[in-house]
Amino acid sequence: MESAARFQSGPGYFGSSTGPAIVKQDSAGVRAVGRIIPSVLITLFSCLLLTGCPSKSSIDTGNTTESPAEQGEKDDHGQTNDQGQAENISVEDIAIFPPQHPLNRDISNDPVDPNSRLILENIGLDVGLFADFGSGLYEGAPIGIPYVTVGRGQATVPITFRGNEYDDNYGDESDQGPFPIPLDAPIEGNGEEDSHVLCIDVENRVLYELYNAEPEGQGWAASSAAMFDLDKVEFRPDGWTSADAAGLPIFPLLVRYPEIAQKGEIDHPIRFTIPRAKIYEGYVHPARHLVSGETGPELLPFGGRLRLKAEFDISGFSETNQIILKALKRYGLILADVGSSMFISGAPDDRWDNDDLRELRKVKVADFEVIKLGAITHR
Repeated sequence: MESAARFQSGPGYFGSSTGPAIVKQDSAGVRAVGRIIPSVLITLFSCLLLTGCPSKSSIDTGNTTESPAEQGEKDDHGQTNDQGQAENISVEDIAIFPPQHPLNRDISNDPVDPNSRLILENIGLDVGLFADFGSGLYEGAPIGIPYVTVGRGQATVPITFRGNEYDDNYGDESDQGPFPIPLDAPIEGNGEEDSHVLCIDVENRVLYELYNAEPEGQGWAASSAAMFDLDKVEFRPDGWTSADAAGLPIFPLLVRYPEIAQKGEIDHPIRFTIPRAKIYEGYVHPARHLVSGETGPELLPFGGRLRLKAEFDISGFSETNQIILKALKRYGLILADVGSSMFISGAPDDRWDNDDLRELRKVKVADFEVIKLGAITHR
């Protein structure tokens, strides 16, 4: 479950806030329905009298100069699905796990781990944050991990587990389905490499996630699958993976533009990756799965958290980036997968300003501290 090489910085990636042409999906689930009335006179008369007919498309184009708070009135840009969609329910309107869940815990006052300096030096003190999400397309795919929301009416489909040339079959560590995931749900990278598929049933408040997934017949084929009841404090069985290598949920750890726009804050840790050689062969709560490697004191286990130092000055950053950085002081980064160094994960949205997100590279590993890890579970 290693992040793709395509996410390395290079020409054209986050090179412009306008970027390449954006493929806009109907995230509002709006359908245009019209009927032709034979009588021209009746049609003209109706147009003169009717009010409330929109003068422009009700689909948000994302071309706006409003602040994040003002944009909160707009639709949830989470790649929503028409069929089975709950009316007027945004995923940002529902609780993502109970308040006492570890992923909702404020770590701003947690003690620093004794090996914090060793771990950070091993990662590289001069390495900067890299926002692995944005607007527009990169190599034809939206930038980030997309998701889809559905309601009670969404039909369930079977999940078939298999390995392929990309990764193995982890069906024995997976929830078996069927899952209410639409067959046209967006796939990370348009089906290249990790190919995560995330689906949230906003009415039943259940999260479904697939890894290395593709539609197959009337269902999905995947290397692994996991479901999470968003109303409960529950975890994967010890030693089980999920759609992520650490056995953690993905969606609750993503930076999401609608969350910033509607709430003005991020109230959870943010998913990040580092290379395999810098990861401890073990995991700390609430992670449930490890990756093979070494066990030196300079290595960070899955589930480990980095916290932005309280004294780090965020005043020179944009409003949006300040919200992200405040979350890193309060909830931190949580190590969830193998990948490029200090890549933080988020969902694609055409309202992200890629040039602005690139400013986060000014935040270096040296600006963080590792919070106390506690007991590390080994194989």
